[in-house]
Amino acid sequence: MIRFEQVTKRYPGGREGLVDVSMQIGAGELVFVTGHSGAGKSTLLKLIALIERPTRGQVLVEGRNIGRLPRRAIPAHRRQIGMVFQDHKLLPERTVFENVALPLLIAGLRRRDIQRRVRAALDQVGLLDREQARPEMLSTGEQQRVGIARAVVGRPKLLIADEPTGNLDPALSLEIMLLFRRLNEVGVTMLIATHDIGLLDQLSGRRLMLDAGRLAADLGLH
Repeated sequence: MIRFEQVTKRYPGGREGLVDVSMQIGAGELVFVTGHSGAGKSTLLKLIALIERPTRGQVLVEGRNIGRLPRRAIPAHRRQIGMVFQDHKLLPERTVFENVALPLLIAGLRRRDIQRRVRAALDQVGLLDREQARPEMLSTGEQQRVGIARAVVGRPKLLIADEPTGNLDPALSLEIMLLFRRLNEVGVTMLIATHDIGLLDQLSGRRLMLDAGRLAADLGLH
């Protein structure tokens, strides 16, 4: 589903976020991207989401070289991807329901379909009873689950998450990771960046280890 072919990303000033990275991720895989701060984890995810473009090499998603997509095609590309951030990026003046519904409103779905799909997404993350709450009324873990519901409500084939447990305590972090695993089990391809090796030691899954922008190791299921 995703293929990197000798991908390098160089930022203004000469700093290299990724250096000559080649790897492949199949449909339905659950992959953790690990490495120290500044290793290139966020850069890798941003290239897939077309927040950044590669300096050299090719990033292919479902066989298409996305680095060559024109600017006007970027929104359609991103609608195929669910994105979860460490900062939940919830709109404080909107309810939980309204925050999760936002991608569907932008896509122009009918009100009845929006209601059905938002409630299904909230049910998946265990927050159906909180749909009328505002973000400030929720715990940090609940806010992150709202962010996950918003990412999956559009039924993406691919979900990418950048340090999704960075602000959570160990118990909540494991809860969020197990939620991602359940979503993966119903067919969503998942790519999760995290530096929390202790957390990953409680889970099984493929790991891509980055070091100074280079792919240092690709470890299979364990």
